[in-house]
Order: sequence, then structure tokens, then C-alpha cells
Amino acid sequence: MPPFAAQQSLFRAYDIRGANQYFTNSLIQALGDAFAALYNAQDSQPTQNINTNADVDNKQNIVVIGYDMRIGSEAIARTISAVLAQQGLCVIQLGLITTPMMAFWAMQYQGHGIVVTASHSAKDILGIKWLVNNKSPSNSEIQALYHQITINHGQYAYPDSQAKNPLLYSKSTENIENNHDSELPSDLLEQLSTHKVANVYIDAIEQVFDQLLQHNHSATEDNQKDTHKLDLVIVIDCMHGATGSIAQCLFERFCQRVIFLNHTPDGNFPLGNPDPTEPNRLNELQRAVVFHAADIGLAFDGDGDRLMIVDNNGKIVTPDHLLYLLARIAITEHPTFLNNPLFTSEVLFDIKCAHHLPRLLAELNTTPVISKTGSSFMRQQVQDTDNKIVFAGELSGHFIFNDSRFIPYDDAMYAALRLLHWLDKTHDYINDKKSLSNIIQSLPTIVSTADHYLPMPQASTTDCSLVEQLTRFCHYLQHLVDMPILASSSSSSQALKDTCLPAPPYKSSMCTCATTKSQTALKKMHDLLPTGTKLSCIDGVRLDFAHGFGVLRQSNTSNSLTARFAGDSMDDLKDIQATFAALCRPFNAALAEQILAIPAE
Repeated sequence: MPPFAAQQSLFRAYDIRGANQYFTNSLIQALGDAFAALYNAQDSQPTQNINTNADVDNKQNIVVIGYDMRIGSEAIARTISAVLAQQGLCVIQLGLITTPMMAFWAMQYQGHGIVVTASHSAKDILGIKWLVNNKSPSNSEIQALYHQITINHGQYAYPDSQAKNPLLYSKSTENIENNHDSELPSDLLEQLSTHKVANVYIDAIEQVFDQLLQHNHSATEDNQKDTHKLDLVIVIDCMHGATGSIAQCLFERFCQRVIFLNHTPDGNFPLGNPDPTEPNRLNELQRAVVFHAADIGLAFDGDGDRLMIVDNNGKIVTPDHLLYLLARIAITEHPTFLNNPLFTSEVLFDIKCAHHLPRLLAELNTTPVISKTGSSFMRQQVQDTDNKIVFAGELSGHFIFNDSRFIPYDDAMYAALRLLHWLDKTHDYINDKKSLSNIIQSLPTIVSTADHYLPMPQASTTDCSLVEQLTRFCHYLQHLVDMPILASSSSSSQALKDTCLPAPPYKSSMCTCATTKSQTALKKMHDLLPTGTKLSCIDGVRLDFAHGFGVLRQSNTSNSLTARFAGDSMDDLKDIQATFAALCRPFNAALAEQILAIPAE
């Protein structure tokens, strides 16, 4: 068997992640070697710290590394640290942290960082995320890393065995596992104190709010620092994830009253996966918000890069509405906008967000930009210096502020604090205390399904994937709808019924979908894609109708399809599901029925 063949599935679109039994000693050593080669090949980058109190050292090739609360994460982080130090890299060990905190600390040095985390996955899953020059790896770069470890270790690594490989199980690795840190190259390994790791991060966030408060002060107040804490009652569910290690000291710095749930990091996850988007996962938070008469409830995922919220009535706020509110904050509190209300900007949102969002964003004098799903894709676009993206967000709860105040990374705790600051300011400026539920009720109603996973249909040996078939078919139908003769209202109903679709405007030796399915009557065609329907195929198939939208795409992290549908009403939602079912039925009847069966949230 080729080296590390069993581990190939760990190398996914966004990170390395999978069942813990695949993280063998030989794989960890091989990854350490590959990371060392990767970071040693980088040119030294100037520090990009954001006015923190960090003691920034301009040594070449500095890598920060931390880990989450999972059983096994710390051991992996220590082994990789040892390998990196052995190969001449200066390693700053951060201990138990969130993924955004790793990104924050990486920015204080050369932008290189690793965190051992499997995010919101189940307890028997392990994983690794990393940055190079402050950037997340692309899918091709992740696959290149896998290719590198197979080349470097192919002659002696057999990772299917759980035994320690004597050729790869180095003395330094054994020392790490036995806590003999004194035998490691100490001049290249530095362990930051828990106090420093937390406080430098918190101080940087406090500087953001100092800037915002100073702008809100009038000249008669002599610009004195406002030391009052936010007048809000907040409930926070850390879900036994990594945020529990810092959330209390962070939020108590800024908020008068905070009630914490499940804030002890525990890799056994006694109450379930640390995933706030799972059905019923926010029930405890909802009850606590109502019991304590709180203004808001916050929930963070396992590694602290995703946020979900509950309003003061204990109702879950749809991520579409949360994205809009955070985008509004990012735009109206952007440094340029504060000095120039005509400032034009862009907001990035992923293809699974509902149809109202682009219109709401346009009303803020910003340009809505649709993106493929994936926070790493979004970060790459945000970091492009040629764009005007001030905020990016996706349905799964990743939100990125890009206003030069803080790191352009999806930090759930930072996003939550920006929301709390804005909500408190809204209370200050309105005589009658305006609740979050009232703010949400002023937004358009969304009746939607969850982001639902469906089994991947088996494609035939000669045809393309179902998503590609559907993409081609929708392009074909749109081409026909846009044809002036076929779109003319003068055509009789009987003529439309009896006329068959012409041949598609392209050929494919591998895909017969457009030709074998092209006998749909024109009357049916107009029912499926009414004039004015917007089609987007940057990531699967998305259709925006006058009364709702739907999307069907292939998951980047599993062999399945994901689907989401939304409408202005329940009838609209069912109508859109029926349209997608009709579009899919010629290719896979079982999938069509599964689409119809997806329930509303």
C-alpha cells in the first residue's frame, strides 16, 4: 500500500481533519517535517502587529502554535513543535487557544501559525489548521502538503500500524510526550504564559472599542475614556469548547453581567458536539436567555470561529439576519465611512444565504458580492488588496470584519463584541429600550430550510456528476428563456406545449444530460425558470426567484450534497422546493423526493 494512503481523506478542502485513529505517530512526524520545510522556505515577513503590547521579535521563521481542548490535540501540538524546533524554526507555544487567537498571534510575528483543532466536529475527530504569511491554504496547497509527506516518507512509513515506527519516532518526539521539555532546543521553543496569551489579545480588542467610543464622544467631553461597561445582560454558551478558556475574562472586561454555560473546556463534549448550528443544540441557551431575562444569547463553536445568537425572547436569529446586522455595523463603523458617509464598499456573502440579503445590503449603499461557500475562500478574497470588501460572512456563522481595526479573520468572540457594542449604543440613542427581537422583526421574514445534507447520487460511468448535469441543464433552460422568439408572449399555449426544445448551444462527449433531457415542453420550461430568474453556478446551482431562492451544491467536506431553500412564506418555500425537485427529477427521482421532504426550520 502507498505511504499514508489511509490518511489521504484527512486532507480536505479547508484543513486536515478526520478520525483520531488516522493521526498516527508517523503521520504527525511527517506533518511536522512538511510544515518545517514549508515555513523554512518562506522569506521573512515584517511584523504586522496591530498596536499590541506583544514583545515582537523579528527573528526569521517564527511559527506560533496552539491546540484546542480535544483529547490528543495537545500531544500533537507538542510533537509538531519539537519537529519544527529541531529543524531551526523559532516556535512560540500558545497553549489552549481558539483558532482566531492563533491567527491574532501569528499576525504579531511573520504570519505563520498552526492550531491543532477539529473545530465543531465530534469528539473522536482530530484536525489541524494553519496559516502561511497570514493566509489560509488553498485546496491545492493542502493536497500538495499531502503529496509532500508521501514523497518524503514513502520509503519507510507505514501509517496503518498504530505501533511507534522506530525510524520516525524520534527522541525529541518521545521527550515531548514524556514532558521532558528540557531536552528540546529551548532557544527555539518559547512557551507564552496563559496570562500573556489572553491579555495581549484582550487589550487589542479593547483598543478597538476605545477608538469607537472616542468617535462617539462630543468635543465637550474632552475625549475622556468612557470606562462604563455595556448595559446588557448576556448569556454565553461555550459548548465546552476552546472559547471557555478566555471568554469569561474577555466578556467580563466589557459587559456588566454575563452568565456562562458550559465554559469549562472538555474534549469529551458531554452535552453534544460543539456545533451551534446543529438542530436543538441551542435549546439550553434559549431557556437560559428567557430565565435570566437576558438581552441576548451567544453561542460559539469548538474552536471559536463561528457565532450563533438568540434574541431576548429566546428565539434563534437566522444567520442571514445576523450577517446583515454585522455587515451594517462594519459599514457604519468603518473608519472611512465615519468621515465620509458616501463611502462605497463591498460585502461578501456565501451562496447559501437567503434572497433578501443582497437587497438589504444594497440599501446600505454597499455592493453585495456572492461567494463560494467556505470561510477560507472568503478570507482569501478579503485579503486581496484590490477589493473594497469591508465585511464577509457565511450561513454557517463565520463573520470577518475587514476595517483595519482588528485581524481580518472569522473571530466569533470579536464579532459578538462588535454586535454587543452596537446593541448597547442603540439602547443609548433610543428613549425606549429597543430590544434585539424588535430589530429582527423589522427585517423581512424568511421562511427557510436548514442547510440540509443529502446523500450523493451515484453517477453513471459515462455521465458527469449530478450537480454538473443540473448546472448544464439550467444554463440551457436560461438560454431558451432569454431567446426573444421563445420568450414572446404572442406564442399560443398549445404551441408552447407542443414545441420541443432545440439542441443545446454546446457539445460534450461526457455529458448527455442536455440532449437526453431536452424534450421538456416550453410551457414547462417557463414554469421552471420564469423570466427574471437569476442563475448562479459559482458553487453548485443557485436560483433566485421573485419570492425566494434555492441552492444545491456538492459539499466540500463530505461526499454529499447540501441544499437550502427559502421563501417569503411557507407556500413560497414549498413552491421553490417543488421547482428544484422538478429540475432534478429527470436526473434522479429519489433526489427529487428527498428535496420535497426537507422540512422548514
